[in-house]
Amino acid sequence: MFANKKQRKSLWNRHVVITGGSSGIGKAIAILAAQDGAHVSILARNVEKLDDAFREIKKYIVTEDQIITRVPVDVSCLEAVENNLLEIEETIAPIFMLVNCAGFAACGRLEDLTERDIKRRFKKRREGIIVMTSSVVGLMGMFGYSAYSACKFGLRGLAESLIMELKPYNVSVTLALPPDTDTPGFENENKSKPLETKLMSEAGGLHKPETVAKQILEDALRGHLFSYVGFESFILTTLCIGMSPFSSIIELIIQFILLGPLRLIGAFYIKQFENIVLKCFKNPNIQEKKD
Repeated sequence: MFANKKQRKSLWNRHVVITGGSSGIGKAIAILAAQDGAHVSILARNVEKLDDAFREIKKYIVTEDQIITRVPVDVSCLEAVENNLLEIEETIAPIFMLVNCAGFAACGRLEDLTERDIKRRFKKRREGIIVMTSSVVGLMGMFGYSAYSACKFGLRGLAESLIMELKPYNVSVTLALPPDTDTPGFENENKSKPLETKLMSEAGGLHKPETVAKQILEDALRGHLFSYVGFESFILTTLCIGMSPFSSIIELIIQFILLGPLRLIGAFYIKQFENIVLKCFKNPNIQEKKD
């Protein structure tokens, strides 16, 4: 508790299952897990992308004993996902790390699976890691993200509840809060993103999926609740820490010292966002000029 970093768990000869592992952050995590000596199973709906990712991930295995497998499945279908998880556990190995990178469409159903079946799947073995992919808008509301933000806010409550329930069983939960990341999903999202949202997001920049994936995997293996990238995300996570558990005494002290000053910085950001909304409202032609 008094150390700044928890001991890092090993993935060697462990089984890592990643939903949404055919592209973006999910595929990047799969590659890193393979490099760490893990057996990797990726689940996704698009068969072509899944096959491409499978071939790419296999290039990064470090032993001939590693098993890399892909499972074509609609991750929004709870029953199908559960059946496939049971099958790959029987044929490969028990799941040590379950990573959900499946995106918005699955955020409700797959977490239902996690909440309902984790007790049976992980508690019996008394070890494991669960990673849920939320977003920075899972900590604060933002223009254009009403439905998405509401969904992601719920994941935090689920993650914090599971931490308490699973602590006696040596099972950790990490909530990933990726910023804007250069993935196919983000590219598709930008096609319909309101101008106000684009202007608000500019300050945070665009991050590589490999960078985000590396941080998520590192935080998950060290048992940290939140995984974030960048200074803006650090500010937001610290401001919204509330009653969340802390990883170390040092982290707790830093939060205690910085909460007051960071509140002022946060207020500055909020004021900037409000000004962007008002500017776009008063100047409806600004969209055409921006384009």
